[in-house]
Amino acid sequence: MKKRIILGSASPRRRELLAQIGVDFEVRVSGKDEVYKSSVPEEIVKELSLAKAENVAEELAADSDGDMVRDTAVIGADTIVVLDDEILGKPEDEEDAVRMLTRLQGRAHFVYTGVSVLDFGADGEKNVINYSVGTKVYVNAMTEEEIRAYAATKDPLDKAGSYGIQGRFAAYIDRIDGDYYNVVGLPVSRVYRTLKEIGAN
Repeated sequence: MKKRIILGSASPRRRELLAQIGVDFEVRVSGKDEVYKSSVPEEIVKELSLAKAENVAEELAADSDGDMVRDTAVIGADTIVVLDDEILGKPEDEEDAVRMLTRLQGRAHFVYTGVSVLDFGADGEKNVINYSVGTKVYVNAMTEEEIRAYAATKDPLDKAGSYGIQGRFAAYIDRIDGDYYNVVGLPVSRVYRTLKEIGAN
């Protein structure tokens, strides 16, 4: 019997990517605040993804009157954009998006995604798999007009770093070093291998 797979993320892009590779999964979003202690980007995303997965697992256990979670894999993920050692989150508004995009244009930056898979066995025992994947993204030089036109589409407003590589902003991506899907929000090949290794897919 295959394990039940639960994606602990509200991201429509992560849902699309998992569905794209044929994974049968449910979505369960944790509403808890995201906090972290590390100052290293690769470790921050690992912390955040693990917290998301743990929160979802706790809620699953609470739903079953405290019974242990069994035969289930819970996936947590978190993506950040880093420029000059500074994390660029989601923009507050259109002007904030313009500010971020102005900084990114003509330069390279890093995108890190942390993935945590909580693998619960038939006996309720938990195995934790936690890693991060980094991709270097090179953005072409952009005019102020191009930046403002893209920001005006509202596409940047729900995205870390104020852009989505899979949409209109693709016109300004020079190249990447690493996993493209990691920049979209989930390194699906690595996730697929992980699920295969634990017998969940």
